[in-house]
Amino acid sequence: MSGDADKAARRRGRPPRTEAGDTRDRILVTAREEFSERGYEKTSVRGIAKAAGVDPALVHHYFGTKEQVFGAAIEVAFAPAMDAPEAIADGPLDGVGERLTRFVFGVWENPATRTPLLAILRSAVNNEAAAAVFRRLIAAQLLRRVAAQLNSPDAQLRVELAVAQLVGCAMLRYVIKVEPLASADPEQLIAHLAPVVQGHLTGP
Repeated sequence: MSGDADKAARRRGRPPRTEAGDTRDRILVTAREEFSERGYEKTSVRGIAKAAGVDPALVHHYFGTKEQVFGAAIEVAFAPAMDAPEAIADGPLDGVGERLTRFVFGVWENPATRTPLLAILRSAVNNEAAAAVFRRLIAAQLLRRVAAQLNSPDAQLRVELAVAQLVGCAMLRYVIKVEPLASADPEQLIAHLAPVVQGHLTGP
C-alpha cells in the first residue's frame, strides 16, 4: 500500500521523502539566483522550476505562489542580518550605535552575504509586490526585535530612522557606487556613521 502511495506521489512530481529536503533547498537556491539575475517581474515559477530541474507543481507544493517563493528567498538572504538584535544587545546602550553600524557593514562587506542582499534590494525597489514582502519580513523579524532592545516609547521610529541611515549609505556605496563613498575604508565610514545612528536610537 505504501509502495503504491510513493509511486503515486512521484507521478505527481514529488520526490521520495529522503530527497525532499535536498530538492527544496535546490529550488530555494535556484529561486534566489533567478530573482538575482532577472529581477522579480521577469522571474516566474515555471522558470525557477526549469532551472532547478523540477516540475513547476513541486515549486508550488513547497512554497506556494511566486510571492511566497520570493519571501522564502528573502529569509535565506537576510539570515545573517537577523542576528542584529542579539549583536546590539551585547553591550551598554551608549555603544549601540557603533555595534549596529559595525554589524551592518560586516554583512555588506562580506561578498557571500552582499550578493543576495543586492539582488533582493533591487527587486524590492523595482516592484511593489516584492517591496511588500520585503517590508513584512523586515518589520516583523528585524525592526521590531531591535526596537525591543530600546527603552523608549518611540523605539520603532528610532530604529527605522537608524536603519534608513544605514540602508541609504549601503545603496550609495554598493548599488549606485558613488565615489568617494564607494571606495572609502569601512572603518572611516563606521566612525562617521556610528554617532549619527546612536543619536537616532538613544538621542533626545
